[in-house]
Amino acid sequence: MTLKTQITSVNVAEARIIPGAEEAGLSGIYKAPVTGPVAVSAAGLENDAICHTEHHGGADQAVYMYGSLDYDWWAAELGHAIAPGAFGENLTINGLDSNLNAGDRLAIGSVVLEATAPRIPCGNFAARMGDAGFAKSFRSAERPGVYFRVAQAGTLQAGDEVTLTPASGEVVSIMELFHAYYDPNPDPSTLRRHLAAPIAERLRARKQAQLEKLG
Repeated sequence: MTLKTQITSVNVAEARIIPGAEEAGLSGIYKAPVTGPVAVSAAGLENDAICHTEHHGGADQAVYMYGSLDYDWWAAELGHAIAPGAFGENLTINGLDSNLNAGDRLAIGSVVLEATAPRIPCGNFAARMGDAGFAKSFRSAERPGVYFRVAQAGTLQAGDEVTLTPASGEVVSIMELFHAYYDPNPDPSTLRRHLAAPIAERLRARKQAQLEKLG
């Protein structure tokens, strides 16, 4: 079954220094809404800064989405509304949350995106939120948002219709992958099942190493 909704906001950022950020202090986490068509390639959105390429960006984590349902939860939790882009997402999408599966696809205009991984909070995220403990709060909230690879390049913009098509084959939820990331004793059969799904390459390498360590 497919689901139709629309983009609330398209968000990009220039690299900037933020207090408490990692390494050189440069980050692309301060996303802000833009108007008009934005080109999307295998590397992500045009004019969007990706500073720490060891952990962010790349072909399998080219686009980050945060859904309006997750925003609504945070607004209730924090007691105030939050502007689109605040979670560092490229796309804010109406009616979606983090409960997607690896391999789920979003068709947006000429662009097709495929879900690959949850977002794992880092020090930059906490610095951006002005709260040293926010990474822990974000983990506890279990609303990580979703990374996508670009299956088909093109352009998109705020207001575009979004068609969600569920994954076929081995179904592994983004939330299961999020929980598994923090599991110190992964089960070999679970690792193999995750590796059979179209997950992001960084996550795949991590799980493959875990599986090899278990023998």
